[in-house]
Amino acid sequence: MLPSFVLFMVFTVISFSASFVLSFFDWDLITTPHFVGFHNYIELMNDPLFRKVLFNTLYFTALTVPLSALVGLIIALGLNQKIKGVAIYRTVYFMPAVTSLVAVSLLWQWIFDGNYGLLNNILSILGVSHPPQWLSSTEWAMPALIIMSVWTNSGMTMVLFLAGLQNISQHLYEAAAIDGASKFKKFLYITLPVLTPTTFFVLVITTIHSFQVFTQALIMTKGGPADATNTIVYFIYQNGFEYFKMGYASAAAWVLFTIIFVFTLIQMKLQKNWVHY
Repeated sequence: MLPSFVLFMVFTVISFSASFVLSFFDWDLITTPHFVGFHNYIELMNDPLFRKVLFNTLYFTALTVPLSALVGLIIALGLNQKIKGVAIYRTVYFMPAVTSLVAVSLLWQWIFDGNYGLLNNILSILGVSHPPQWLSSTEWAMPALIIMSVWTNSGMTMVLFLAGLQNISQHLYEAAAIDGASKFKKFLYITLPVLTPTTFFVLVITTIHSFQVFTQALIMTKGGPADATNTIVYFIYQNGFEYFKMGYASAAAWVLFTIIFVFTLIQMKLQKNWVHY
């Protein structure tokens, strides 16, 4: 266990602690750090750009999490059937989860290209005369990132839901069939309740992952246009490694940690009301 413990201490515990200490300092990575107390946190609360990136991140999370869960569940229900070549279909649908996010972002950047992109060409064929300029529009840039992220997340959520579906006892469905239950009632009263632990896990994981969105904004839009896709992690990256305001970036990172912690805690508390083990 020693090698893993050393790596955990160096790259997690020490880094975690150092970022907390740095959040109370003004440091440009070169000169001696200068203690400023809670100034970085106060400045964050008064920074209109930080409020904007916080809203962007919440907006992204609010749509990405339920859509990723819904799409993953629909695909899992389809792939849980006894169809020919099902293993191939499962592999294909899982591919987005194991593909480099940078490569995926570059691919979707081309798909969303306003002039030559695949999506707008399809929309033009379907009769849309003025398709959106996806990545250069303040209105459509964030929805474009959400669509791409849902596609990326669907592979992992599909696998999790598929595992949950295959653990449901067939005796429950057989008993329901004897009672004359329709397929919809089986889904409503058996599948969904038994899947609630899996659903809860999917929601927690995708919520944490969505709050940390970064690569899509960096590769596809650079946080633009007009900061329409700027997120908290991208804000942290800019302040820490472009503007060399490491103390300010560390304070933003701890605000993000607090937000994720609170949301996760709320989810843990609310699970008692709807999760059935």
